[in-house]
Amino acid sequence: MRNRHEGSVPRPRPRLDTAAAEYLVGRVGIAAVRALDRDVVGQGHHPHGAAGSVSGWVFAHRPSNRQRNRWVVSLLHLGPTSRVLEIGYGPGVAVKELVRSGAGHVYGVDHSAVMLRQASRRNAAAIRAGRVTLVRAPVDQLPASFNGPFDAIFAVNSLGFWPAPVDQLTELRRRLASQGRIAIASQPRCPGATADTARAAAQEIENLLRSAGFTQIATETLPLSPPVICVLAAE
Repeated sequence: MRNRHEGSVPRPRPRLDTAAAEYLVGRVGIAAVRALDRDVVGQGHHPHGAAGSVSGWVFAHRPSNRQRNRWVVSLLHLGPTSRVLEIGYGPGVAVKELVRSGAGHVYGVDHSAVMLRQASRRNAAAIRAGRVTLVRAPVDQLPASFNGPFDAIFAVNSLGFWPAPVDQLTELRRRLASQGRIAIASQPRCPGATADTARAAAQEIENLLRSAGFTQIATETLPLSPPVICVLAAE
């Protein structure tokens, strides 16, 4: 497993400010979600209602989430003609970063109506300009208009919620362009998560990708707390 140095991603805020924001956004946000809906895990899987709106705000403003998305986008190395698909775009933070970095056209699917609204607002100008297409759909019911080919397909902290992940990864491989790549990123959010937890997640993702027919598999690590891993693969 290779480590990605932080020089390849935007410079983080001063450590104290970032740590304070991480703590406050996470703790206050989760408390607000729990006050509206005791099923916090369910809201993380499928945000809905008022609690889902708060969950989306947490996803968008938690510093580690924002840094994680910027880093994953930086690993894709996309250009002005690139077509990229995100599975589970959430509040649209990675979509916005893709547009900012110059990706040609960004497509996204998410099964939450709340996330579609938030991501559409966050990327309204790019949608009007014809650079972003977002739809509400689950990963196992991708619309025909999203048939590809895509230069890159990626997902951040959503693979664990997919039904039959090997089947879905196999289908996504079919939608990749020649020499296209898939990137599956994960930052464990379970209580007590450590670097060992992240390494175990990477191994599981690598095995799923091999089972789906992918080769040329490599794993990158972003040293947050807990670490973020991103497994990249091609055919």
